[in-house]
Amino acid sequence: MILVTGAAGKTGRAVIRALVARGEAVRALVHRPEQGRLVEEVGAQEVVVGEMRLQESMDRAAQGTRAIYHICPNVHPEEVAIGQTAIAAARAAGVEHFVYHSVLHPQIEAMPHHWLKMRVEEQLFQSGLNYTILQPAAYMQNVLAQWEHVLEQGIYAVPYSAETRLGMVDLEDVAEAAAIVLTEPGHEGATYELAGSEVETAAEALTQTEVAAILSQQLGRPVRAEALPLETWEKWARESGLGDYQVETLVKMFRYYERHGFWGNPRVLGWLLGRPPTTFAAFVEQVAQERLGPGTE
Repeated sequence: MILVTGAAGKTGRAVIRALVARGEAVRALVHRPEQGRLVEEVGAQEVVVGEMRLQESMDRAAQGTRAIYHICPNVHPEEVAIGQTAIAAARAAGVEHFVYHSVLHPQIEAMPHHWLKMRVEEQLFQSGLNYTILQPAAYMQNVLAQWEHVLEQGIYAVPYSAETRLGMVDLEDVAEAAAIVLTEPGHEGATYELAGSEVETAAEALTQTEVAAILSQQLGRPVRAEALPLETWEKWARESGLGDYQVETLVKMFRYYERHGFWGNPRVLGWLLGRPPTTFAAFVEQVAQERLGPGTE
């Protein structure tokens, strides 16, 4: 039995699907009872409702599991404490393998949520557990939040310059890598950067203008990248329910992206998968076929 924490989110559900495809039994930790249906639909055998910040909840979820895939709620100000709770639960339950879902380049202090993940990594080093750390880049799936806007308006809006270079990774590739690490021997003590296949130098990371061009090509309609003022994004974020910490942290991330870009090398992910990671063009083509039917171009 493998425990997936934060299981109801898009990452958790993707990892559950990948594990079930390999014949693994999965226990899913969710925060609210109604989320149980989401994880059962993707194959979770057991569902535990609990609060990751409470040691009792984590201990109950970890009991009797062979491995844990730990995903903290996104941009959470208490990530370090939550990580410590999960690590303590793993130790108490005698878990054989703890896999932590971190982030690409957690060393970047200018992005507080990255910096907190590095502190959790440090706790793992000291835990005595057999651990693996996965550090994925930003997901290609994040683009889908704008899918309808892109189709209707022909605009791909981002809260930074359209010339900002960002490397992305397909979440399905990340989930497959997670399942490999959790089910095959030899990954204990490793830290793996998981980046998509377009990038091997800074100059190859896609600009947002290039992202829009790929969207345009695959969708068969004009799409242009447009910089969204941060003030406009902040207003939308607060109206959608994001708290002060999340908004302020994400604004810092956007400013870092614009100033420095954000990318990684794809070779580690390619080695884990035994194939080249998915390209952004291939990802968009697949989504377009699924949502719009074949022959989209």
